[in-house]
Amino acid sequence: MNDFKLKIILTILTGLIFSFVFIILAFVLPTQEEPTIIKKPSNILEEVSKSLKK
Repeated sequence: MNDFKLKIILTILTGLIFSFVFIILAFVLPTQEEPTIIKKPSNILEEVSKSLKK
């Protein structure tokens, strides 16, 4: 019975440690933001499409 309790406790502790590691990594690692590119319309069809989106 003691072996079973020890396994349960170790399982819970390792789960907590791994979850804290991933939470810390989520805060430490920077997010990569891609720059937004604004393309000017090159023909009439693109201009009409852009004006309809607005």
